Amino acid sequence: MKIAILGYGLEGVATLNYFNQSENSITICDQNPDLEKVSGINYQLGQDYLTNLDKFDLIVRSPGLNPALIFDNNTGIDKSKITSGTNIFFQMSPTKNIIGVTGTKGKGTTSTLIHKMLIEIGKKSYLAGNIGIPALNLLGRVSADDFIVLEMSSFQLSDCNYSPHIAVCLMITQDHLDWHGQIESYIDSKRNIVKHQTENDIVIYHALNDKSKSLAETSLANRVPYLETPGAIIQNQHIVIEDQIICAVSEVGLLGRHNLENICAAVTCIWQISKSKDAIARVIKNFTGLKNRLEFIREKNGIRYYNDSFASAPDAAIAGMKAITKPKVLIVGGFDRNLDLKSLSESIISEDKNGLVKKLILIGASAARLAKELDGQNYANYEITNAKNMTEVVELATNYASEGDAVLLSPGFASFDMFKNFEERGKAFEEAVNNL
Repeated sequence: MKIAILGYGLEGVATLNYFNQSENSITICDQNPDLEKVSGINYQLGQDYLTNLDKFDLIVRSPGLNPALIFDNNTGIDKSKITSGTNIFFQMSPTKNIIGVTGTKGKGTTSTLIHKMLIEIGKKSYLAGNIGIPALNLLGRVSADDFIVLEMSSFQLSDCNYSPHIAVCLMITQDHLDWHGQIESYIDSKRNIVKHQTENDIVIYHALNDKSKSLAETSLANRVPYLETPGAIIQNQHIVIEDQIICAVSEVGLLGRHNLENICAAVTCIWQISKSKDAIARVIKNFTGLKNRLEFIREKNGIRYYNDSFASAPDAAIAGMKAITKPKVLIVGGFDRNLDLKSLSESIISEDKNGLVKKLILIGASAARLAKELDGQNYANYEITNAKNMTEVVELATNYASEGDAVLLSPGFASFDMFKNFEERGKAFEEAVNNL
């Protein structure tokens, strides 16, 4: 079979490993003309990497590549030839115990909580998907009784022909409009997580988010809310489900109200499998978060430094700044995808009025537009920096901080103007802090 693999990142490598057999002729199609080549594999690289795809029997799309680009470069191509690693995994998986998690923010944290809770209640669980482990890597390792937790982005869901047995839909707000074009397209992609469910499946949804709720209502599955009974709720400063107290809010290892919501989503999901509240509580108390998500780096001279580089959209930055409840120097900015900045600017001003913003440091390509938004609301407690590296940014932020304060990198924008990705941005921040 003649197979084209579109995009050669982590998913592309996993696809090659899966199909690299003597009976297949594989071509890697990637826009990078200097891609390091593998012996025995064909290549179509550079500007025309998406042309002449009609000559292949199967076309496997990597998540970051918008399906529309395939059709823009190929007239009359057979749509049935196009698939993805996610579709192949669902088709070939020996286990149907698949839990899919989507939403705008919180997917990685919620997926990890569910995965850890499954292990704590005695199940064999694998965590994969958008969190960095291609699902195809699991084929050949999992058995029929195992559980798979998939973090599912809108990119992976955009052409997904399968839905998981348990779908978890977190809060949905605007994001990735540079890729989807408009929010309706973004939500339509998310909807595939429930589109193929049956009456025997389950969808867990955010009861207070209209977009999550309306998405769940299109599913044939049993619908269970969280932050509303019968799902997990916050009641009298405790996490409670079906009148069972799981633990006190004060015992939670994660920071921030948004993470209490993520915990409620995870508890509601696990409750459909096991009601082992002690095991669930142990995970909630011991899990302190993923790297680059409100990650505490160090304390120096009484100043605490937090890395929230993963916060690449305004709503995520809002959640991050609200999670740190002490006076703080905020570092905000990055690659500008032209999202609405009104809520972000209003939240910064509100935090400042409560005495919780010592200084706002604006970085990156978005700095001027956010400054204009703040100027329009008569807010001036910010500084635009033309710093070219994170060391200079951290030193500037430290100069504004005092003992008892925090320095928080919660950018609210993508990283692509200064860094390759949010991981590189977070690593640069961590190194700069540790070198103080």
